[in-house]
Amino acid sequence: MHVYRGPRPNARKFASLEISELGGDGTFSGYASLFGEVDLGKDVIERGAFQASLVERGANGVRMLYQHDPAEPIGAWTTIREDSRGLYVEGQLAKGVARAREVHALMKSGALDGLSIGFRTVRARNEAKTGIRRILEADLWEISVVTFPMLPSARISNVKQARFFRDRETELVRTMRRAAKSMLTNTFKGKAL
Repeated sequence: MHVYRGPRPNARKFASLEISELGGDGTFSGYASLFGEVDLGKDVIERGAFQASLVERGANGVRMLYQHDPAEPIGAWTTIREDSRGLYVEGQLAKGVARAREVHALMKSGALDGLSIGFRTVRARNEAKTGIRRILEADLWEISVVTFPMLPSARISNVKQARFFRDRETELVRTMRRAAKSMLTNTFKGKAL
């Protein structure tokens, strides 16, 4: 979802988040922004873009919403920080909120697997040749669980206690572990212990 993408530096923007782990108690972690990746709106978040906002606001000052709806808070962020890959987040869905319980069930089943950040652009640089806008500084104000994230690669990649995996790398690791276990089992079956 976009609100005006023109040259106004204060335009609001929604970008995607990748969830990497989901616990049975509603805790999850992942990346709210992956630095250097071009999203469907032709925006790229640059490393350090959220630094000033995080110092000012912290995790407690960033809202966890459902589908960017301010009337649908579903939990709280416990950790938000930049690292070499992107904007890393940890949060917990509120057990006492019906929508949060629904979101948790949908995340576990893989039916709802995207997240998105809402921010106000503070400083950006437009590349006329490519049409890409590089976000140099952004005021992060919310992170939402969403159906369709702006970044196609933003999705749940590991759901704890649900044995559900979406990405190819995780599937490859699982296949390799099964093969190694099978090889060990077959090796020991042929020998007397």
